[in-house]
Amino acid sequence: MTTPRVLVVGGAGYIGSHMVKMLVAAGYSVTTLDNLSTGYRDAVVGGAFIHADLADRPALDRLFAEQQFDAVMHFASYIQVGESVKEPAKYYENNVTNTLNLLDAMIARGIKRFIFSSSAAVYGDPHTVPIPEDHSKDPINPYGRTKWIVEQILSDYDIAYGLKSVSLRYFNAAGADPQGQLGERHEPETHLIPLVLRAASGRAPDIKVFGRDYDTPDGTCIRDYVHVEDLCSAHRLALDGLMQGRNSSAYNLGNGNGFSVAEVIAAAERVTGRKIAITDAPRRAGDPPRLVADATRARTELGWQPKLDNLDTIIAHAWAWECR
Repeated sequence: MTTPRVLVVGGAGYIGSHMVKMLVAAGYSVTTLDNLSTGYRDAVVGGAFIHADLADRPALDRLFAEQQFDAVMHFASYIQVGESVKEPAKYYENNVTNTLNLLDAMIARGIKRFIFSSSAAVYGDPHTVPIPEDHSKDPINPYGRTKWIVEQILSDYDIAYGLKSVSLRYFNAAGADPQGQLGERHEPETHLIPLVLRAASGRAPDIKVFGRDYDTPDGTCIRDYVHVEDLCSAHRLALDGLMQGRNSSAYNLGNGNGFSVAEVIAAAERVTGRKIAITDAPRRAGDPPRLVADATRARTELGWQPKLDNLDTIIAHAWAWECR
């Protein structure tokens, strides 16, 4: 198999930048496209870079006319659940309309392999935990709905245009580049582990715990944290599968281990050796008690095997980045 030429859309963001680094290190021909609205140019550590926006269809048409790609990876979605409730138009425009721009520009040039960053948010409030891929899809916020809409579009585009895609439903992406070169830097930050570590480093006064009365052993929400490197390895396996002619599919990406908010804070104190100030706050609307993945299908069909699934390891890599 020849080395694929891959366009990574959103490759200046958290997961996208780790993906670019992995692909470049493995010898793939990589081009990043990013509008830098939430990403960082210095996070793109290899390959070519194009500063462009998915809303600019002529720019996409020019790119695909000038360069040939075997596959496209899409990481350029807005991801804040709370913001999606307050500003749904922003999310439907970027996550759905702009993705359609990208897909239509691809189809016009005969590019028919696509890897999509989806989310466990497509399931909504689960009635079965761990959650399998065939669980009902009932997202409870605009963010989750945008992801499910795109997955349905991809199914239709497969039937109509032969576009082969893999949708990867992340649970809680976490951690940082083990070499310390890349990490998580969202502004504003909404993810638990970096927020806990900001409190540990003194960049934040405390960590807020939203609810202690959930139906879990310690009363705090349970989530499935998967290392960003393991997420990227699943993307690479999915890419290789599409290059080998596999059909479209969707996979959960999680470790199948749930850790509560309280357990994450305790692990962060253990890793950093620092006491972390905690402030209790009311529950947030739409927070299910437990979100844990059944990732059997990814392990069986993709051959995916998470290697950095220890919570202390995930936090240690994120802590090294926070200290930097």
